Amino acid sequence: MTVFHNSVLLKESVNALHVSPDGIYVDVTFGGGGHSKLILDKIQNGKVVAFDQDKETLKNTINNDKRFIMINKNFRFLKEELALLGVFEIDGLIADLGVSAYHFTNNNRGFSLKYDSVLDMRMDTSSKKDGLFVVNKYDQKNLARIFKQYADFNNPNFIVDAIVSARSRKIIKTTFDLKSTLKHYVSYKNQNQFFARIFQAIRIEVNDEICALKELLKQALDILNPKGRLVVISYHSTEDKLVKSFMKFGNFLNTPNQDFFGNITKPFKQITKKPIVPSLDEVNSNNKARSAKMRVCEKI
Repeated sequence: MTVFHNSVLLKESVNALHVSPDGIYVDVTFGGGGHSKLILDKIQNGKVVAFDQDKETLKNTINNDKRFIMINKNFRFLKEELALLGVFEIDGLIADLGVSAYHFTNNNRGFSLKYDSVLDMRMDTSSKKDGLFVVNKYDQKNLARIFKQYADFNNPNFIVDAIVSARSRKIIKTTFDLKSTLKHYVSYKNQNQFFARIFQAIRIEVNDEICALKELLKQALDILNPKGRLVVISYHSTEDKLVKSFMKFGNFLNTPNQDFFGNITKPFKQITKKPIVPSLDEVNSNNKARSAKMRVCEKI
């Protein structure tokens, strides 16, 4: 078995689903299986369908339980894959958008700051775009875009200029090559936080995480039954803003939809007015939890 991570807000998130014994639930970020296993404990004749695009998660799949189905695909294919199973309506969906500890401790996938490995960063190792391509082939405009949008650098030009200058002399091939290129632009004590943001931006771009999240949320709205719950745990501001807007308005514009007569229409009832965050004890025992925010809504 591959060890992924201790699920953040595990009990809180599954409790928020209001699991029915005969319901159909989807865990779109299976990872180590924590959410799926806890949901299975709460159902009788229901079903749990889990998604994860990383083939390593297949080592953790739940065997000998006819109530469980594992799909090795990105969650952006939610409706398509469920339709193949004859599932067109569900009673709840849970998404934990965090990167598994497995990816940070695996020394050959390019996710970790600690190991010198090729700049890969693909969750789905069969996809074509990797970190090597983003860092060495993206033009200045697109590099600036990802570091501004996904790493919250208001003025990322110094990062972009350093990368473009370095790669003109030699390909930036590994994680340590990238760190060496940029380490002079940040004090030693702030390097971990700085590079965590750099790596996060590249990873999000490589895996098209923001577009995939938007597709997931729109599809979830389509297939959730009335009173079906949507539970999402996010870890950075870009994700959380999208989730917040969608749960409040059913769109990503952060403005209400109106019908023909000008009446405001909302597809969801807000279960959490403000995001639920982990307890101090959980953060102390699991550092990954420190930036987690959980939002919950119910389809009207």
